[in-house]
Amino acid sequence: MSQPDYSVLLDDEIRAYIKRSDGFYPPDAVGLTIEDQRAVYNKMCAAFHQGHPCGVETWDAPFGGVPCRYYQVRASDVTVVYYHGGGFVVGGLDSHDDICAEICARTGFRVVSVDYALAPKVTFPGCFNDAWAAFSAIAAAHPGNIVLAGDSAGGNLAAAVAHHARGRADGRITGQVLIYPGLGGDWGQGSYVRHANAPQLTVADMTFYQNIRAGGTPPKGDPRYAPLHDTDFSDLPPSVILTAECDPLSSDGQAYRDAILAAGGQALWVEGAGLVHGCLRARRMSARAGAFFDAIVYAIAQLGAGEFPAG
Repeated sequence: MSQPDYSVLLDDEIRAYIKRSDGFYPPDAVGLTIEDQRAVYNKMCAAFHQGHPCGVETWDAPFGGVPCRYYQVRASDVTVVYYHGGGFVVGGLDSHDDICAEICARTGFRVVSVDYALAPKVTFPGCFNDAWAAFSAIAAAHPGNIVLAGDSAGGNLAAAVAHHARGRADGRITGQVLIYPGLGGDWGQGSYVRHANAPQLTVADMTFYQNIRAGGTPPKGDPRYAPLHDTDFSDLPPSVILTAECDPLSSDGQAYRDAILAAGGQALWVEGAGLVHGCLRARRMSARAGAFFDAIVYAIAQLGAGEFPAG
């Protein structure tokens, strides 16, 4: 398979974003200690933080024993449960704070961001257990529609919760929005090969994160770890998967969509041309990334209202 020419695929705005991002979180960051990785990641997220839109109230409160952050602009019957990215190793309530605040402001829905415990302090299924405990408590506290959402590792957790919730959540989940998620696809084909050395995320990076998360040999056949390893894709909530073209994880979006459609469900896969993993942070620097974020907000708004978004 021919190697991509990123000088052609990426426009000037995305290249400027990558340069700025790499200035905080260098391409070889996985070679740092976990403590140092978190320090540089937190500095990067703080540098890209866009503040809160006017009118968004926020406070921290635990759900199911898991620290969470609550966002609200007005009373709403819809709750968005958001799981942040970071390879299950970095990130937290602050890393995606402005993203959650913007989703809240633009949809009018309450948003609850989940601060699940990170590896290596916990290994699988620790992150999933926190994700599920928080979801269960949030659902019990807030009647009405629920939309699961998350990016990267958080997209994995959102999907894992959606799979586990079948028969347990009484149809409360009206949709899931997965943003460049890692779902456990085949590393020997598609974007895993074509974009193995993409800017912002490489397959080598993914190997590092997988080993830390698993704490040993990754489990097989467990959808709590890798939703694409499930054998049953029926009765999942309507799903929108948004991926970045220049990302090893892109193929997971297509594979997950196809699995849901084959099982008779509703699913839409949207790929952002010329975008890279982590491009949510570029939404104010790049027209492409801004449009990508607009699509995310639109999908959440439609699914929260019980509608399936138009392609």
